Amino acid sequence: MEIKNATLALAALGHATRLSVFRLLVEAGPKGRMAGDIADALTLPGATLSFHLKELSAAGLIQGEQCGRYICYRADFSAMNELIAFLTRNCCGGQPEAACMPAAKKVVGSKDANT
Repeated sequence: MEIKNATLALAALGHATRLSVFRLLVEAGPKGRMAGDIADALTLPGATLSFHLKELSAAGLIQGEQCGRYICYRADFSAMNELIAFLTRNCCGGQPEAACMPAAKKVVGSKDANT
């Protein structure tokens, strides 16, 4: 990822509503969510949601797919992972074993969790 793309993505996520939309789509996983469901979940008017979806899409963080009369939106997990990699590249001098590197959060109650 180039700095220009990272700047666009971070700017898009720098708004509370867009961050909420993106997190909702990340939570939905690959199946995504219909625009109306997103609006209902976040209590957003359609025009407001449309504006924020356009911004997230322009930043390359989400994708929309026509499903009949509706549009299903999905987080672009590849773009999300590229942004995370960009932000953490050369973290702690590039030492992969360093404590500052992000670690995947373990789900409480899973057989891999240490709780």
